[in-house]
Amino acid sequence: MSQNADQAIEELYHSDWGRILAALIRLVGDFEVAEEAAQEAFAAGVNQWRSSGVPEFPRAWIIRTAQHKAIDVIRRRALHDEKVESYAYGLSESVEQPDYDPAEIPDDRLRLIFTCCHPALAPESQVALTLQTLGGLQTDEVARAFLVPVTTMAQRLVRAKRKIRDAHIPYTVPGTTDMPERLAAVLTVIYLIFNEGYAATRGGPLVRTDLCAEAIRLGRLVRALMAPQPPGEATGLLALMLLHDSRRDARMDAAGDLVILEEQDRSRWNGQQIAQALPLVEDALRSGPGPFTVQAAIAALHCEAARPEDTDWRQILGLYDLLERITPSPIVSLNRAVAVAMVSGPLPALELIDGLAGDLDSYHLLHSARADLLRRAGSPVEAVKAYRRALELVSNDSERRFLERRLREVRG
Repeated sequence: MSQNADQAIEELYHSDWGRILAALIRLVGDFEVAEEAAQEAFAAGVNQWRSSGVPEFPRAWIIRTAQHKAIDVIRRRALHDEKVESYAYGLSESVEQPDYDPAEIPDDRLRLIFTCCHPALAPESQVALTLQTLGGLQTDEVARAFLVPVTTMAQRLVRAKRKIRDAHIPYTVPGTTDMPERLAAVLTVIYLIFNEGYAATRGGPLVRTDLCAEAIRLGRLVRALMAPQPPGEATGLLALMLLHDSRRDARMDAAGDLVILEEQDRSRWNGQQIAQALPLVEDALRSGPGPFTVQAAIAALHCEAARPEDTDWRQILGLYDLLERITPSPIVSLNRAVAVAMVSGPLPALELIDGLAGDLDSYHLLHSARADLLRRAGSPVEAVKAYRRALELVSNDSERRFLERRLREVRG
């Protein structure tokens, strides 16, 4: 019984933390109170479900319990009796299952994204706060997305929550006139949620399908919210996520180990999803070459190739050249270097990657890419060193096993 309870709690946390927290923030209007109440409700669930069994509607149980915990949190913070009573009155509604209409636009999670992406917050804080609250990511996972120290990210998150509280930022989706100034941050947040699902920071599974599905759902919501003429970047982001997600089943073997793109069984790609995404790429390109649109075009070229050798790497390199001009970053330059290797060989790409070492020395994928290029260039001793460095930095078990296998191959 306890194992079932523990598993149910863990699965609920991974799949529904964002929607539970979004509902609580709407009810209590305070990030910190909602987070503390939700954490206490999950802790209570572990203890109670072990003895009484998992309830019929676990998510509703957590929300209802968290409502009562929120009242306790407010009391502990010595707020005035009148405010406690007003909160208690607002939280007295029962929560029934299902407590969300998936067709509703906007929903609590979309409100949460737009609240976190309020222009009063610094851009990096907007994205980080949403990743933590909606995606349920730990502080170190958010720090990894920004390539900053964990302590720096922790301070950034605390400041952002206090800013929302002190500035009385409303928990609403903005009107059409205020939408454009928040759109870029909102789209970035959704994509980073997808990225965490597509390549989980830590733990066993490489892919968290719950986060991928949630990001795609939110991408559709944002695009529908801005109909009948959604911005090209909103369309490009949705296409990009659909194309990446179409390869999900082929990215791992039966043992759960990573399978790189060139070795994937392409018959396992989701052809229906690719067919849905390709017209979206064309629609997005008509609006101009935004960052998500260009990345979608790159993903489309990969998905259109029936075999690895059919991939149009020259066109992909040209698109990376364009992307590097539009949104220069070390990560874009690293991906461009991989395309250079496919067009011109490993040596020119190695020169580019070595130039990025200062910015990305703590990024395991830089050392993994460098090791692969050194292997292809016939430098096994240097490749071993690079693989070892990548292994020091990687935190996902599936990626770790892949790197260990590559290291054994090079040493052998």
